[in-house]
Amino acid sequence: MCLADAGRIPKETAMKFFVDTADIKEIKELHDLGLLDGVTTNPSLILKSGGKIAEVTKQICDIVEGPVSAEVVATEFNQMMAEAEVLAKIAPNVCIKVPLTLDGLKACKTIRTEMKRMVNVTLCFSANQALLAAKAGASFISPFVGRIDDTGSDGMELISEIRTIYDNYDFKTEILTASVRTVNHVKQAALIGADVVTAPPATLKALVNHPLTDKGLAAFLADWAKTGQKIG
Repeated sequence: MCLADAGRIPKETAMKFFVDTADIKEIKELHDLGLLDGVTTNPSLILKSGGKIAEVTKQICDIVEGPVSAEVVATEFNQMMAEAEVLAKIAPNVCIKVPLTLDGLKACKTIRTEMKRMVNVTLCFSANQALLAAKAGASFISPFVGRIDDTGSDGMELISEIRTIYDNYDFKTEILTASVRTVNHVKQAALIGADVVTAPPATLKALVNHPLTDKGLAAFLADWAKTGQKIG
C-alpha cells in the first residue's frame, strides 16, 4: 500500500458534499437531509461559532460520521504535531488540517505514517503545491477557488490541473474544492471530476433552487386543488 492510501477513506463514485461551517444548527439541518458527507472548519469558523475548538469539534463529530477537518494553528513542525495529537483525541473521524508549507507537509507525512490519521492540506493555490501534498500522502488537498477568482485568475482551472496530475500518477489524494462562493463552482467542480466540494450552508441549499421548479410545482398544486381530492 502506498503512503497516499494509508488510513484514507475509500473513494466513492459520487462527489462528496462537505459543509464549511462550525455552526451546529446548520450542520444538523444538512445532516438530516441525508446528503452531507463531512465538515470542514478553520480558526475563523471556530471564532464565529463562539465556542472552544475541542467542544465544537466534538459536537460536530457526534453528528457527522464522515471526516471533520480540525485545523492546527501552529506554524512549526513540532508544535503542529503536538496540536495534532490533541485534535486526534477528540474523535476517530477528526481529519487533521495543516497548512501547505514545508512544515505542514512534513507534519502531513508524519501524521499519516505514524498516527494513521486523515490529513487535509489546506490553502492550496497552485498545481505544484497540490503535487507536493499528494507526495506527502495527504488524504485531501484543498484548493481555494474563490480566493483565486478574487485575483482575476480562474480558480477552476487549478482544479482541472490538479485532476490531470493526480490521474497521471494515480495519486489517491482527494481533491476537495474549497473557498466555494457560488453554485456554479459546485457544478464546474463536478464536471472536472473533483472528489469533494466544501461550501457554506447557504450555497449547498441553493443547489436545489430553479425558477422553473418553483413554477412547475405551483402549477401542479393549483391543478390538484381544483380536483378536490386528498391523498390518504
